[in-house]
Amino acid sequence: MAPDRAAAPVRIADRAGAEALVAELMGLMQALETVLGEEGAHVREGRLRQGLDLTQRKSALAASYFQGLETAKLNAVALARFAPQGVETLKAGHRRFAQAVEANQTVLATARTVSEGLIKSLADEIGRSRAPSVYGAPSVAPSPYGRGTRSGPLVLSRSL
Repeated sequence: MAPDRAAAPVRIADRAGAEALVAELMGLMQALETVLGEEGAHVREGRLRQGLDLTQRKSALAASYFQGLETAKLNAVALARFAPQGVETLKAGHRRFAQAVEANQTVLATARTVSEGLIKSLADEIGRSRAPSVYGAPSVAPSPYGRGTRSGPLVLSRSL
C-alpha cells in the first residue's frame, strides 16, 4: 500500500481547464453561501441545534473552497489568459460571497451576545435567590466574586 501523498497541484493548460476551475469555484461559493444562509436562518429563529447540525457540511465546503482558491492562485496567469471573463465572474462572485459571510458572522455574533447576556442574567438571578434577605448587616459575608458563600458556581456547557 502506497503512503498517502498530497494531491499534485492542478495546472491549467487550456481554456476548458480554466472554465472548469471557474465553474467549480462558483459552485462551491454558491453551495457555501446556501449553507451559511440556512445556518443564519436557523440561528435567527432560535433553532440552534439545527444551525449547529450544518457545521460539518459547512466545514467540508469551506475546505474545498479554500483548496480551490489556492489552485486559482497557482494558476492566476493561466486563468487570466484562457478565461478573462471567468476571472471577472469569480471576482464578482467573491464580493457577493464576502457579503454573505459578513451577514452570517453578524447573526452568529448577535446570537453569542444574546446568549452571554442571558447566562449573566440567569447567574445574577440565581445569586439573588440564594442570598438571605435580612434587615441590617447581611448574615453571610459578601464574596469578592459577587455571590454569597452558600451559592455554588454556575456551570455552563459549551456543547449544545
